[in-house]
Amino acid sequence: MKKILLLTLTIFGSFFASAQDTLIKKSGEEILVKVLEITPDLVKYKRFDNPEGPVISTRKSDLFLLRYANGAKEVFNEPASGAKPIRQAPAEPLYIAPHPDELAPEQIKLNGPRIGLTLIAEGELSRKLDREFEASRLLTQFGWQFETQIFMSDRGTSGLLELIPLIGGLEQGLFLPSISGIIGLRGKSGFEVGVGPNVSLAGAGLVFATGATIKSGNMNYPLNFAFVPSKEGARYSFMVGFNYRKKNQ
Repeated sequence: MKKILLLTLTIFGSFFASAQDTLIKKSGEEILVKVLEITPDLVKYKRFDNPEGPVISTRKSDLFLLRYANGAKEVFNEPASGAKPIRQAPAEPLYIAPHPDELAPEQIKLNGPRIGLTLIAEGELSRKLDREFEASRLLTQFGWQFETQIFMSDRGTSGLLELIPLIGGLEQGLFLPSISGIIGLRGKSGFEVGVGPNVSLAGAGLVFATGATIKSGNMNYPLNFAFVPSKEGARYSFMVGFNYRKKNQ
């Protein structure tokens, strides 16, 4: 009789154990359950140790595997066996218009008025001004700067071509024209250097220039110092001005 009872309990226990489902979460936790319903997003079940308890819903995204009582398995977040992957047509390359500052070759016009002072060193030129015009060695200058920025390197250094015609001595009743052509470089910080020919009533020579450009939005405010060496008297000029940044179309 005891053998029959033990056999009956064993068979019943085996059947009872096999009737449970097992949920395995991504965290590794295993839960013995009785699955009631599976929706596209949820698995609804009751805990196996509390069959009369509430229905619990768990998101599929939190689950790794469901092992049914009959031994079947369902793995979540994996493509179904034999399912063909969905192929998407390759996206067309997205065209991004370049920023105006990235156009190359870059040619930017930086033209604007110039005003300043020129000091003539003691020499034949200064004596001639005093003798013939009773003019002082310090002269005002008014003119215009024609500047073209012809390129810009990856490091921000730009190449410049400048043409600067000036009229000096107007405050003393004089008309002293001059013109300078400068080839130069401007760094990313705005510091610039250049050299080129200078022609005036005193003759022809070379002009050496340096300075800096202060930027504010599209406006530029150049500050420059120029030196023209001459046997008759060197000339030292300080010029200021402004210009508006405008690119060639």
